[in-house]
Amino acid sequence: MKTALVTGAARGIGLATAKGLLSKGWSVALLDRDADVLLSEAAELNNALAIVCDVSDPEQVKLAREKLSAEFGRLDALVNNAGVADFGPIEGTTFERWRRVMETNLDGPFLMTQAFTQLLSQDGGGAVVNVTSISGLRASTLRVAYGTSKAALAHLTLQQAVELGEKGIRVNAVAPGPVDTKLALAVHTPDIRAAYHDAIPLNRYGHEDEIASVIAFLISDAASFVTGQIIAADGGFGATGIGLPSLRD
Repeated sequence: MKTALVTGAARGIGLATAKGLLSKGWSVALLDRDADVLLSEAAELNNALAIVCDVSDPEQVKLAREKLSAEFGRLDALVNNAGVADFGPIEGTTFERWRRVMETNLDGPFLMTQAFTQLLSQDGGGAVVNVTSISGLRASTLRVAYGTSKAALAHLTLQQAVELGEKGIRVNAVAPGPVDTKLALAVHTPDIRAAYHDAIPLNRYGHEDEIASVIAFLISDAASFVTGQIIAADGGFGATGIGLPSLRD
C-alpha cells in the first residue's frame, strides 16, 4: 500500500488531498500544528495517522520522521502544503511578520523534504509536491511576504527536482489561484470576489478538491516522467492581461 504525508492537513487543501488519497487506497499521515482540529479530523478517517508538528521546527520535523517511519516504514509521496498568509503593505510588514511567513512557507518545505529524502528514495523513488500560489508567479498588492515566500518555494521546487532526481525522486509544485477555502470566504469581501471573477477566465473560484486532484496526479504513476514543473491550477487567472472587464462590456 502506498503511503503519503500531507502537511497542513487539518483543513482546506491539505485535508481535501488527504481524503482524496485515502479514497484511492493510500495510507496517509496528516500533519499539522493545530492539534485539536487535526486529531478531530483524523479520528474520522481510516488508514490515517495524525502527526502534530510545526514544520518550521527542525526538532519537531525529526520526531515526525521517526513517528512516520515507525508506523509506515516507507514514504511514497510528500505534499508540502502547510502555509500561512499575511497580507499588508510593505511599510507595515514588521520583520517578525516577515519571518513568520518565511518560516512556515519556505523553511518548512525545505526541512520536510530534507528530512524525508531517504525514505522517499527507497523502492524506486517517490514524489514531492510543494503547494505554492499564483501569488508566487505574479505580484500583487499587499503580498510582499506571502508572494515572496511562494516565489522562493517555486524556485526551491526546481532546485529539489534537479538534485533529487538522481535519487529517483520527482518534485513538482501546484500554484493555486483563488480557492473557496474557509480563509478566503472569511477575508474576501463581495467586491474582492467580484474582481477575481472578472479576472478569471472560468469566472469562479476553485474548489479544494480541484487542487487536490492536481496534487494526486503529480504524485501518481501517471506523472512518472514529470518533474521540475510548476502547475498553475487557477482557472486561467495567470494567463489574463489587463482591461478584461472593459472588453467584456
